[in-house]
Amino acid sequence: MTKKSLIIGAAFVDVIMDVAQMPTSGSDVTAKLKSYNVGGCAFNVYGAIKHYLGANSADLFVPVGKGQYSEIVRKTMNYSKIPILLEDNHQDNGWDLCLVEPNGERTFITVPGIEQDWKDEWFSKINLSDYTYFYVSGYEMEDVKSANLLLDHLEQRDNDSYILFDVSPRISHIDSRILNRLITKGVIINANEDEIGFLSDRETLEEKTSDVFGKTDEPVLVTLGAKGTYLYDDNGGRIISSDKVKNVVNTIGAGDTHCGGVIAGLLNGNSFAEVCKIGNNLSAQVIQQEAGSLI
Repeated sequence: MTKKSLIIGAAFVDVIMDVAQMPTSGSDVTAKLKSYNVGGCAFNVYGAIKHYLGANSADLFVPVGKGQYSEIVRKTMNYSKIPILLEDNHQDNGWDLCLVEPNGERTFITVPGIEQDWKDEWFSKINLSDYTYFYVSGYEMEDVKSANLLLDHLEQRDNDSYILFDVSPRISHIDSRILNRLITKGVIINANEDEIGFLSDRETLEEKTSDVFGKTDEPVLVTLGAKGTYLYDDNGGRIISSDKVKNVVNTIGAGDTHCGGVIAGLLNGNSFAEVCKIGNNLSAQVIQQEAGSLI
């Protein structure tokens, strides 16, 4: 069977604004509206895989609801010829206000939507045995009921399949019982330097990743921004460097795109050192554009 991935999560609307500086409490700043783009971790991950390997390597499993933001998502997916596998009209899709500073750093204010209210019957639309790799984000793990539902279904996947868990900045809001279900055998962890600290109380990066590796028995990947990716596996820890980027527009979708590059590389049969390099390269591409997806 040809290897394929299921990208589970969200597609919502990024309302992108440039700000000269981040506002403080009680202050008043002006902003420049840049664009309305469809984003969301899963949408961006899928975009990276499609960009690198083509659309046949992944299925995007995101709910598309009913409302003004859902219509933007629906139109974008139709325009980009992305099959809509999951439609449910009980709620609108979520959206976020993305504030981008002059150095490219971004801050999100998110209004959740249908992507935080998963339903058991949605999984009747797919066959888990069709997939070797599954992507899930920490954003979908924040609601305990939805998280348990997702993990209950993922536990029914084939034994020779893997989950890539994209930890996300919301890691501190995820229930410890959910994390215990995720930090287990067959789960590849992708995090940044701040996020990995929520998965281990050890001191150094090497000690933290070694600790997590001991629980998952799968490689642990920590993105280091311009420095590249720290990879810990059977051979210990080392940095997989990244090429320097001259023109950073913003960092929207950088981590998501890195995850997509990792999954694309694994589907392609590359080693983990090679897939980190692919993730680095695709992230470098996406931060040089306004939208957070390579679609």
